[in-house]
Amino acid sequence: MRENQPAKKILIVDDEPDILEFLRYNLRKEGYEVVTANDGRAALLVAEREKPHLIVLDIMMPELDGVETCRILRKNKAFEHTPIAFLTARDEDFSQITALDVGGDDYITKPIKPRVLISRINALLRRSSRQNEEEQEAIHAHDLVIDKLKVLVFRDGVAIELPKKEFEILWLLASKPGRVFTREEIFDKIWGSDVIVGNRTIDVHIRKLRERLGERYIKTMKGIGYKFEF
Repeated sequence: MRENQPAKKILIVDDEPDILEFLRYNLRKEGYEVVTANDGRAALLVAEREKPHLIVLDIMMPELDGVETCRILRKNKAFEHTPIAFLTARDEDFSQITALDVGGDDYITKPIKPRVLISRINALLRRSSRQNEEEQEAIHAHDLVIDKLKVLVFRDGVAIELPKKEFEILWLLASKPGRVFTREEIFDKIWGSDVIVGNRTIDVHIRKLRERLGERYIKTMKGIGYKFEF
């Protein structure tokens, strides 16, 4: 992960303290923020409080096993699309099929190999990120509608055409309102890491967006970057 990007949060659920510590250590080493729970009931509470980006669930646990925990999570709209990976000590078809049938996205067989674990988690998060971006077709913010398919902004129903890069910056910021994007992130996501542009390029685009849309939406965070506010 890039140095200036906020860490993705992962919830690990397992009733074995040694496994929790092993997973916590390896995921933190990769730059992830890690929260833990030692059974299914505790996992539901921690998930509700922490809103993790991904959940790793052991299947065999006391109180509430991983399958039932996943079933309950999937009924909650907040976790309807959160990636869930199962841990299982049993390399059996029944265990794997059951895990996927209740809404699991992947399963990882114990004993856990760190490189395999990290690779699978990275892949799940990338896939989740792509799906979220693809599913969202329009953003509504007060008098604005930002239409991704038409590449247009509508203000009180009147279409405003924006140059491609201005629209992409606006979509990026508005897709995660309140989140501060650093200049490095904006450069990377809009132009790509291989393209070199001037330090003032983003500032100029932001100024032009404000001229067209007003000062209300895009806020400057001095020394950091920009964010979009409804």
